[in-house]
Amino acid sequence: MPRTGPRARPGRIAGADGRSPGSRPLLALVLDTDGVLLDSARLHAAAWKTALDACLESMAGEEQQEPFDAEAEYRRFVDGRPRYDGAAAFLAARGLGLPAGTPRDPPGHATIWAVAALKERAFLDLLRARGVAAFGDVLPALDALGAAGVPCAAVSASRHARALIRAAGLAGLLTLIVDGEDAARLRLAGKPDPALFLRAAALLGSLPQETVLAEDALAGVEAARRGGFGLVVGVDRTPSGRAAAALRERGADLVVPDLTTLVRSVWGERG
Repeated sequence: MPRTGPRARPGRIAGADGRSPGSRPLLALVLDTDGVLLDSARLHAAAWKTALDACLESMAGEEQQEPFDAEAEYRRFVDGRPRYDGAAAFLAARGLGLPAGTPRDPPGHATIWAVAALKERAFLDLLRARGVAAFGDVLPALDALGAAGVPCAAVSASRHARALIRAAGLAGLLTLIVDGEDAARLRLAGKPDPALFLRAAALLGSLPQETVLAEDALAGVEAARRGGFGLVVGVDRTPSGRAAAALRERGADLVVPDLTTLVRSVWGERG
């Protein structure tokens, strides 16, 4: 069962009065899943490279396309977005046109939906081969947040998020999960639209202005800023913090290397 506890103490990042930039106390936390809770972003990046390189090769004409950059282009175009949106954004950036197709298209290169399906198949193959686990800082951070009475929601555009979170042993430390199944059922737009994040905050019973949002994806940080969240935290797990500047440029108020740093920064040592 999700953990419940005493009402959270106000966060303290914005000043001595314990209030957010929007002048409300910070009482809840919404967390992205891939790259913040789970070490799964690397699998998504590799799956996108498999799918998009195959697509580029199939569309090669007189002018050869450069392979998909699994770091820079991953973060810029596909990280955190629904599969269809990510494929469409990348292809548009490369000046390549494909018909939309339908969600029933099999994996392939003829439509955007087919490319998205190819990415999904590649991801599931990698998941079976390698598995996925939570980052080492996540369990201690969620334990501390539970002890402090801070309700936490995990958010993901992936339909696999609930199963992966359960497999990583995190489900009992989270108040709730909002994932791709919810997005499809409720017809919620994907990032950079804030709809999934706003849904999570509402289910937590917290106004966006009272909620901290933790994200590693540029599109997710942009979504949090659009959603009016009280504190937008960029989680930069890259070597040497090389993503920090881009996260701040998109709207992160604070950039941290891990969740234990986030907890100390916002809710203090006892958080």
